[in-house]
Amino acid sequence: MKILITGANGMLAKAVINEFKDCELICTDVSEVTNNVENINTTSVNNFQAVSKLDITNLEDVEAFVSKTKPEYIINCAAYTAVDKAEDEEELARKVNSIGPKNLSIVASKQDATLIHISTDYVFGGAKSIDEAYVEDDEKNPTTVYGITKLEGEKEITKNCNKYYIFRTAWLFGDGKNFVRTMLKLGEEKEEVNVVSDQHGSPTYTVDLAKVIHDAIEKQIPYGIYHATNEGFTTWYEFTRKIFEMENIKCKVNPVTSEEFPSKAKRPKNSKLSKEKLLNEGIHIPTYEDALKRYLQNS
Repeated sequence: MKILITGANGMLAKAVINEFKDCELICTDVSEVTNNVENINTTSVNNFQAVSKLDITNLEDVEAFVSKTKPEYIINCAAYTAVDKAEDEEELARKVNSIGPKNLSIVASKQDATLIHISTDYVFGGAKSIDEAYVEDDEKNPTTVYGITKLEGEKEITKNCNKYYIFRTAWLFGDGKNFVRTMLKLGEEKEEVNVVSDQHGSPTYTVDLAKVIHDAIEKQIPYGIYHATNEGFTTWYEFTRKIFEMENIKCKVNPVTSEEFPSKAKRPKNSKLSKEKLLNEGIHIPTYEDALKRYLQNS
């Protein structure tokens, strides 16, 4: 199986590369407008080709590259995820989150390749009652540039190709800068920390999300949009308490409201995504507590 992975310098892409290490992999960065490409450890990958630049925002470049390499699957890990900066860099966010997926979907369709794309809970806006989790077909109402451009990317994919999987995820942690690592550092340095307690969702381990992608391909589940986070719901406050409990860190955790942590882009109060559609296809998803335990053991 030949797979093209875009945005291969990102946290999720590292897990995807490891999950598909027995396949023939072609890995690229996002585009020339992004920062430096990090080195990727490829010692355990059987067939690996690293390409330093592929501008997914340029249709001609994508078309030439994909027609030459002929991947069976394209896993798009490229994304503009700086939620606050996106409010000031809307054009750049749209290029990566909307135009990039559009180009990939057009070319995937021409080459009869399957496109796998990663999206976000931000397409909903988070106003739904926290007693309920979002299902795939719920009304979309993004309130941030990030959410708006990610939704545009979803729409371009569904319009331009038939063979696609869109996985909406949230609260990612893994090999790279992430919330867990930040809290561990603060927990060791401070006697107490303030953490938001009114945002609800599911922490998601990149290793588990990569396996969901693999299982979806292997089981050949129906094409479409799926929610893919670890099982179980929590808040950032409770999640921090769980991190400190597992690592025996004595730092006190104080619950605070979102309003006490103002940000340029409004964070969703409800990021809870229902996994029922994915579970009904026989895809196993571990709990976030189990995922956190494994992450801490492997870090």
